Amino acid sequence: MQDEESLLNYLEAGGKLSSPDNATPRYRGEVMRFMAVFVDSEMAGASGFADCINRAPGLRERIIAARTVLEKFSHAEQVLRLMEQFGAQTTLYISAHQWEARLERDAALGDQRGSRDMRLSVFYYPIQGWEDAMVLQFLMGRATVIQLDETSRCSYQPLADVMLGILLAEKRHAELGEEGVRQALESGRDHAPVQASVDYWYPRVAATFGQAASDHFEKYRQYGLRQRSNEELLGLWQAETVSALDKLRLHIPDTRPLRG
Repeated sequence: MQDEESLLNYLEAGGKLSSPDNATPRYRGEVMRFMAVFVDSEMAGASGFADCINRAPGLRERIIAARTVLEKFSHAEQVLRLMEQFGAQTTLYISAHQWEARLERDAALGDQRGSRDMRLSVFYYPIQGWEDAMVLQFLMGRATVIQLDETSRCSYQPLADVMLGILLAEKRHAELGEEGVRQALESGRDHAPVQASVDYWYPRVAATFGQAASDHFEKYRQYGLRQRSNEELLGLWQAETVSALDKLRLHIPDTRPLRG
């Protein structure tokens, strides 16, 4: 195992780590935190979306929704296997949290996580109906793709490799969400409920990028786990989302991202 200074110099030069044995305790802690946020978010996201399967308007949509839930649980399992190499007791880990737990619809967590687990705050809000689920999948799917694209370049190579595969599936999830929103709009129904869902979820998804001035980002950057800042990633998501919504004749709400 390297000492902290040697490791930071190695990572600063673009080095990659292939095993927990090569990492310092601080690096191990940051990678574990990094992975736990992802696993908890996938577990909570899949558990919440599972309730929407029977709300889908047709058999094809139900099959797609069920496959999405399956894939998200599978993504969590893949990263949990990496966490086991760091000593995590994954069986106890999974049973320790209520992944389906949700707050009230009008709760205001901002970018703060709950006390139960490390899921992103957006996964503490309940989904109301199929169209609402599709809007969340559309908006959060795009955010996830941007965030995982960043992770796929991280300094812990086994995690980067896993994320490359997961990224492809998450791109499909985002596309399916957009397709679901488009179908809802083309069904002849009023745009107002879909726009109301955009108004609700947009600031909550924006909050998942974290605060612009983040002390923790600097730690991630030093360890090669992140390169672009929260503000940069948020700006990229906002630009893509505005363009995509405009094509659907929807718009972003006139509100700032929620902050805790």
